[in-house]
Amino acid sequence: MDSKERRDVLQGTLDLLILKTLALAPMHGYGIAQRIEQITGGVFKVTPGSLFPSLHKMEESGWLKGNWGTSENNRRAKFYEVTKAGRKQLELEKKDWNAIAIAVNKVLETT
Repeated sequence: MDSKERRDVLQGTLDLLILKTLALAPMHGYGIAQRIEQITGGVFKVTPGSLFPSLHKMEESGWLKGNWGTSENNRRAKFYEVTKAGRKQLELEKKDWNAIAIAVNKVLETT
């Protein structure tokens, strides 16, 4: 998929994607963006302009905990991990997403 075919993450789904990505393993911001792009086969590209405000908002909400460390390329980076509250939020976000997906499918299947 070339860059012209990439899509921005749908509004309201970024928190879900970040929480799920970090539930698998703690990582820094650039790693999160890369992992989401990789998992979605390049369909979603998360830009720093949307990623970092979401990370800060989720950290302030207590869903993520950030710690400074050194990245793979020996640079200082903030590594994020999901908190207990974040895992609860992930479950809520998954339920909401599933309800939305079912509703959209119903509309699309209407003849």
